[in-house]
Amino acid sequence: MLLSLKYNFLFVHTAKTGGTSVRDALSPLRFRDPWYPVQFLCSRLSALSGHRLGIKFPRHSKIVAAQEMLPQELFEKLFKFVFVRNPWDLQVSSFHHIRRERPHLMSHVETFEEFIRWKLDPERPYQYHVDTSIDLQSDYVIDLHGKVLVDFIGRYESLHDDFEEACKRIGVKAPELPHKRQAKDRGKDYRSYYTDELAELVAERFAPDIQLFGYTFDPQ
Repeated sequence: MLLSLKYNFLFVHTAKTGGTSVRDALSPLRFRDPWYPVQFLCSRLSALSGHRLGIKFPRHSKIVAAQEMLPQELFEKLFKFVFVRNPWDLQVSSFHHIRRERPHLMSHVETFEEFIRWKLDPERPYQYHVDTSIDLQSDYVIDLHGKVLVDFIGRYESLHDDFEEACKRIGVKAPELPHKRQAKDRGKDYRSYYTDELAELVAERFAPDIQLFGYTFDPQ
């Protein structure tokens, strides 16, 4: 999550949606914010007590955390936005990402189907780098009553156009998006990874995302 008081925006960073590129493109704006040094120091100093203040939110925080920790008036006037991704495509991306960058976590997994069945196994112990990408994306944008709190939902499938739109609403010229973590080891069409049964398994698990964001197995 990236908060800018000077530019009045809050970016909610969901995993595997191009968020690292968006975050890196917008992060330099923080250094123009006169409150940033104060926030940085307060965050670091408060950590000495063992309880860091919520001035700097963790990378993958849900928006409800900001709603709870920021003054209501400030939270409501922020331009709040997020990027989301087709859940079937996201899981293919996760498969290659973990196999490439943290292979020890899935050394017992050979195929994508094994990966999905292992990943969605409710008996599997929690692992941050595995479970972050099976959190519901919808959970990142709603409050405790299911109300959507973001003002703009960008899509990974139209990342550059939607990023430009977000920057337009922020009131800044869109910086160039760096190609962070661009995968070169996967097939272009995520559908080729799935059997009908496996596609249905993912559809059931991520039904709230599919319903809220309007995704289908076949690209629209």
